[in-house]
Amino acid sequence: MRIVRAADYTGDHAWDADHIASIDGATIRLHWTDEPYVWHVNDGDEVFVVLDGAFDMHVRDATGEHVHRLEIGDVFYADAGTEHVAHPVGPSRVLVVERAGSA
Repeated sequence: MRIVRAADYTGDHAWDADHIASIDGATIRLHWTDEPYVWHVNDGDEVFVVLDGAFDMHVRDATGEHVHRLEIGDVFYADAGTEHVAHPVGPSRVLVVERAGSA
């Protein structure tokens, strides 16, 4: 058993993660960041749950780039092939669930 207080977690660097668990081929990680990630496409599905702070999630599709503000409690689901990048609005924490080894 383990209790994690998301608001208390601070990584050593942007997008540092505390590995919470691996369940049936998926990883669950708590990330801390104060800097944007990089544009990427996962080779599997990804779920992104904002636990503290806020993020501007940038998504590219055939119609262009779109930005969605995500706040505490919001969930972003990216199916495999969705091009996206998260930009935190100040220091923020997010729970990420994705297939183990997803890139």
